Amino acid sequence: MADETVTETENTAATEEQATTPAPAVSEAKPTPASMPKPHAPSPAAFAKKAPAKQHTAAPASNTAYSEADVKAAEAFGRVDDNGTVFVKDGDAEREVGQFPDVSKEEALALYARRFLDLKAKLDLLANRLTSPNVKAREIDESLKLLGEETNEPAVVGDIAALKAQFEELKAAGEAKKTALAEARKAAIAKAVAERTAIVEKAEALAASLGDNTNWRSTADKFRNLFDEWQNHQRTTIRIDKPEAEALWKRFSAARTTFNQARRKWAQARDNERNHAKEVKEAIIAEANELKDSTAWGETSRKFNDLMDRWKKAGRAGRTEDDELWGKFREAADAFFNARQADRDQMNTAEKENLAKKEELLVKAEALVPVKTDAEAKKARQELAKIQEEWDQIGYVPREDMRRIENRLDAVDKQIKSVEDAAWKQSDPEADARKSSFEEQLNAQLAELDAKIAAESDPKKKAKLEAEKATKEQWLNAIK
Repeated sequence: MADETVTETENTAATEEQATTPAPAVSEAKPTPASMPKPHAPSPAAFAKKAPAKQHTAAPASNTAYSEADVKAAEAFGRVDDNGTVFVKDGDAEREVGQFPDVSKEEALALYARRFLDLKAKLDLLANRLTSPNVKAREIDESLKLLGEETNEPAVVGDIAALKAQFEELKAAGEAKKTALAEARKAAIAKAVAERTAIVEKAEALAASLGDNTNWRSTADKFRNLFDEWQNHQRTTIRIDKPEAEALWKRFSAARTTFNQARRKWAQARDNERNHAKEVKEAIIAEANELKDSTAWGETSRKFNDLMDRWKKAGRAGRTEDDELWGKFREAADAFFNARQADRDQMNTAEKENLAKKEELLVKAEALVPVKTDAEAKKARQELAKIQEEWDQIGYVPREDMRRIENRLDAVDKQIKSVEDAAWKQSDPEADARKSSFEEQLNAQLAELDAKIAAESDPKKKAKLEAEKATKEQWLNAIK
């Protein structure tokens, strides 16, 4: 997309070229200024057409309206002899400019005076044109070339010196305008190069930022926008020199190529990942279908949880395929979990019935206590054993009620057991023997400590022996 062609619109109006060649005299019909064609005012664009060689015969008169004063002022520089030959003062000399026979001298002189004013109008028009921002250097050169030819020895009557001086001023103004145009063009080209370089640098920055976290769709939109910006800039700005334009386009195109290659590589890797994810998920679906009819609720629930973890780690297989695969997996999982829930619902009903039965047994068990004597404890133990046997046969209760009722039953058992333990301690001969032996040992140790305390003179050691004695006395009191 380097700049190939640029169309520059010419803002000059097409006009009919003013006749500058005298027409040959015709004896049968005498031309008059009033009978001449009416040419339009010329534009500098029309100056590009070279005028034919001058002939010393009368030319058609201009029909452009000039003031009488301007015509008279021009006529002052010319004269017409008796043969209709027209002369003009050109510097210190006089030269023939044409011939217009068979009309009055006044008409002939006025015709050539108007031709002078026509030529001056061309110079004035170019002067105005030089102030336009749309004028082109080529237009200036072509206009000055033609006006130089026309003002060299013009076939007109008027102030030739002033006309030539005005032309010289126009040449100087034209050169200045061309210099200004060249500088403006140079600045415009530099500005256009900078703007297009900025577009290139944005594209290169995008290409350099590509990585694992790149949003490829968003980046593609940015490259597309930059390309549109490039095309619009190329259409709407000044033409850049071809070598520089081609170098910038090469950089821009290289950045786009880098992006396109990276995106294709990413797309291929994504497709491979999706295909792998699809294979993994299809294998998971097959396992789920094998498990969906299982009634090993706990074990199978754990396996389905493992399958779900593997599903999450498998990655994506594409939105459409993922939705379809998930539907199949969800169907198998729902079949199992719905069956498990139905079983739980049935079990909950049975557990609630069991709870009611056990609460009835609890009423009977709690009625056995309190007991105070060993005999009451033995009788209560027998009844509690029957209740516990029936309790175990009833089966499961709801999980949230299990600890509550178990604790109530345990409380009954503990109360009966406390009375049983107390009775056992009182009747246990081995315990009495151990108690008597320990008591004798303590008494012996206390007697020994009394002797040591009486013999000890060191206050610190004596205090330590007294502390030890106090401890053993506490033990003795505890077993009595």
